[in-house]
Amino acid sequence: MINFNVPPYTGKEVEYMKEAIENQKICGDGPFTLKCNEWIEKQTGTTKCLLTTSCTHATELAALLADIKEGDEVILPSYTFVSTADAFVLRGAKAVFVDIRPDTMNIDETLIEDAVTERTRAIAPVHYAGVGCEMDAIMDIARRHNLMVVEDAAQGIMASYKGKPLGTFGEFGCFSFHETKNFSMGEGGALLIRDEKYIETAEIFREKGTDRSKYYRGQVDKYRWQEYGSSYLPSDLNAAYLYAQLELAEEITQARMDRWKQYQELLTPLAESGRIELPFIPEHCSHNAHMFYIKAKDMEERSRLIDFLKERGVHAVFHYIPLHTAPAGKKYGRFHGEDRYTTKESERLLRLPMYYKLTADQVEYIAEQVKTFYGVSE
Repeated sequence: MINFNVPPYTGKEVEYMKEAIENQKICGDGPFTLKCNEWIEKQTGTTKCLLTTSCTHATELAALLADIKEGDEVILPSYTFVSTADAFVLRGAKAVFVDIRPDTMNIDETLIEDAVTERTRAIAPVHYAGVGCEMDAIMDIARRHNLMVVEDAAQGIMASYKGKPLGTFGEFGCFSFHETKNFSMGEGGALLIRDEKYIETAEIFREKGTDRSKYYRGQVDKYRWQEYGSSYLPSDLNAAYLYAQLELAEEITQARMDRWKQYQELLTPLAESGRIELPFIPEHCSHNAHMFYIKAKDMEERSRLIDFLKERGVHAVFHYIPLHTAPAGKKYGRFHGEDRYTTKESERLLRLPMYYKLTADQVEYIAEQVKTFYGVSE
């Protein structure tokens, strides 16, 4: 079976984890955590990066820093992972869903402004498949309505919009290092902070509500409980695993891009004949080959294709069930406007295997099976 995902592994992870153990520092904010933070800061140009236990927790931190309160509203796409909404709903906010663009599967920037009310506090764009949302338009809306922007860049590391790294446009950006992502620490994430004024408060929230970070830097003689907070620090063992991959970020990204381009080349004839649709990458966006998907005619055809591929040893999967159709989505959110594309496009989308060290032969085999399903076998 060709798995849909295989967690990335470079070979140095165990060596670095052993080093972390020998450092006798395996809790949070050890040497490898700091190395990861510094690498991300240098790569993205963000003012501050704080490694977290997950992208979910990074988004929760962002919601705390944005001072989201009960009764507030946050605008986001319904086609996203639950964590995008959870972080704000936990603060008592209502999730206001708007439709997506069918070409990129990102939030439709032209529909956001109509969803703004006097209760709106933030916009949470999601960069689906590492392809940037239309951030110029989104940031313009945010400026004119005095809204915060929290970027869900869970899939967006090493990708950019008009040359600027994803996750660095809004006040806060959130990365994921889950085992399904381009770089992994098993479970983990990172919060990117644009404005220096939020850094100290972010450190306090992240360190159980204490100024422990300042204590470790020798800025205070003892640390004290300063504010409410929680523990969002990953173990340095996890950070050591991640750092081995960040060191090879360019190599890993290029390997994924090679396979992505191979899929595109092999399946373009099917798209040109109208049997499937392929991912669309706007010219001003540079993606990271996080995902390769195709779109079938409808859910029934997609289900048959999934079964067909499974019988031939290929694990292909669909993606999100739109949040506004879920029980919690109905309870904690509302859909603004018409659902023209969110549900319809989500029912067509099928993700093909994509991971570091996926081979050219495997991609050729997968593409051949897809062609066979559509009766275009070579």
